[in-house]
Amino acid sequence: MGFLSDHLRHKRDCNFKQAERRERISSLGPEYHAALSGEDLDTINKPIAELVSDIQSNAILPFSVLRTYGKVAVRAHLKTNCLTEILISAAEDSLKNSKDINLQGPLAGIPISLKDTIIVGGFDTTVGYSSFVGNKADNPQDGPMVRLLKDAGAIPYVKTNLPISLLSYESTNDVWGRCTNPYNKAYSPGGSTGGESALLACGGRIGIGSDVAGSVRVPAHFSGCYSLRCATGRWPKAGILTSMPGQEGVPSVYSPMARTLDDLSYFTRAVIGMKPWKYDHSVHPLAWRDGVVEEFADQERRLRVGVLRTDRVVDPSPACKRALETVEEALRREGHEIVEMEDAPDMFEALRMGALLLNADGGWWFNSYRRFGEWLDTGASLLSFGKWPSIARYLCYLWVRYIRQDKLWAELVKQTRPISAAENWGEVKKREAYRAEWFEYWNRKQFDVLISPPNALPAISHDASKDTFSNCGYCFLFNLLDYTAGIIPVTHVDSALDKLPSTFNHRKLNGIATRAYKYYDADRMHGLPVGVQVIGRRLEEEKVLAVMKRVEDALGKDKYKLFDPELLNDVVD
Repeated sequence: MGFLSDHLRHKRDCNFKQAERRERISSLGPEYHAALSGEDLDTINKPIAELVSDIQSNAILPFSVLRTYGKVAVRAHLKTNCLTEILISAAEDSLKNSKDINLQGPLAGIPISLKDTIIVGGFDTTVGYSSFVGNKADNPQDGPMVRLLKDAGAIPYVKTNLPISLLSYESTNDVWGRCTNPYNKAYSPGGSTGGESALLACGGRIGIGSDVAGSVRVPAHFSGCYSLRCATGRWPKAGILTSMPGQEGVPSVYSPMARTLDDLSYFTRAVIGMKPWKYDHSVHPLAWRDGVVEEFADQERRLRVGVLRTDRVVDPSPACKRALETVEEALRREGHEIVEMEDAPDMFEALRMGALLLNADGGWWFNSYRRFGEWLDTGASLLSFGKWPSIARYLCYLWVRYIRQDKLWAELVKQTRPISAAENWGEVKKREAYRAEWFEYWNRKQFDVLISPPNALPAISHDASKDTFSNCGYCFLFNLLDYTAGIIPVTHVDSALDKLPSTFNHRKLNGIATRAYKYYDADRMHGLPVGVQVIGRRLEEEKVLAVMKRVEDALGKDKYKLFDPELLNDVVD
């Protein structure tokens, strides 16, 4: 009976949260349900510095800006199911009480969306778990991250969808349902910060997500927005809940996302300018370095750019390869030096080591919060393989290694297991040696930055995580190294340009690549966004953002065409 009652509580709490969300949306004033006007579109497209200045000078009322982005959120949610907690009424109350929001701050009156893991006082932080429903009683006050944002003048107005494991490139759970890609509802917006990317791509302004294996970068690539994976200690992370407390083998970081590169740069600078080390003990007291921005923004400076064409596990699909080559060609036209990276340290070793460190508990923690019958995305469910008896796991390894003759896939099968503290220490020792190897390699090559695909594929179809879960090396590598990395959307899948060549043979691929390429179909994917990753070293946020701007300027007329928010007016409830 215990299992049955647990499942009934699960269903009850899921139904309660979805009904609460519907009621909060339906109870908003009629202005939030109206079509986006020309004035709304002007607000969405206005540079963020101008918008902040207009609010500070009372040229624009913050209520007006909130209502514009409230409209965007409501319509984006109808299109993609991107929202979890609706904070709009509370945001209106905060604006009425000017003591709660600093309307002279660097983010004065700017609505901000937040990944559901971030604690906002008086609201649940479910992380998609039904067992977390009602936990607002444990968090009556804003967490430190939200306090900083409000002190800067930002207005939290919605929280966004995610997977419970925080280890998926999909954003689906039983409490909030499935989030879809704004360009094609049959595809994922990414994960684990997929609700953010869907909202921002549709016309949201700025948001915050977390990243442990590409979780702000892959969603930006899948959905067509911008993101920056900050190094540990540069962005605040106090005031959150997670499904993996205590996991430090591959540290998770919180980081900014935005609809435009200008918004992303301004937002990052504004938050660091708020001295986040005064809100969060884990943040380094490292001020924003304008001199670094100026150095790498200087048009006279020619950059030395390493091109990481493949992780040697899953080669990039034609669409992702074309996006990378588009950026490479744009940089060459500007006179920058392109450096090949065939001699880079073994990236499969990073995937092997990172997977073992990230799942050192065998998935125990993220499973411990699940109720009986609670859905788990198909990718993260593979980690439960570690619970199998050791003899069964070993036989599976032998079959893959010697019958399938797939050394790479067999090694990941072998590593999907819980490990002892002693073995964990040993892997951390290897991680530090690997980081040192990359440090010396970068010094020897004298790179300014690297560019790479963010993933071998564009957005994946729903439930494809079971076969694409290990297709994460292009982003995961830089989590393991703790390097700063940003995403620029570059192009869209083109069914004519991005087909697999007639000579392509799935049988010649390793098992990881074979499983991933089952989902590559340029015809079905036509129109999906495709991004490129720009990578610096640790704590080089200023440099990476400056180079992202150089890249986007170099693209010129080939610059990515953003989703048109006016299309949201066609969305019908």
